[in-house]
Amino acid sequence: MTEVRATRTSSDRRPNGGGPGGLGLFLRQVVAELRKVIWPTRDQLSTYFVVVLVFVCFMIAFVSVLDYAFNSAMFKIFG
Repeated sequence: MTEVRATRTSSDRRPNGGGPGGLGLFLRQVVAELRKVIWPTRDQLSTYFVVVLVFVCFMIAFVSVLDYAFNSAMFKIFG
């Protein structure tokens, strides 16, 4: 049987060998991507905040009611 060895091409390697230059490249790419983000306006942010706050409060109340109901049921069943 012949052994086939895969050779690494330059496209397989990390840019700049993954060394200190790689960190700079990474940070430049992060900044470039953050510039593409469409940031919400203050009104949108306020609306999203209120929606999330109301949903979280609803879920807390829902879980609390279920907890109380199961707790009461267990005390009635097991004394």
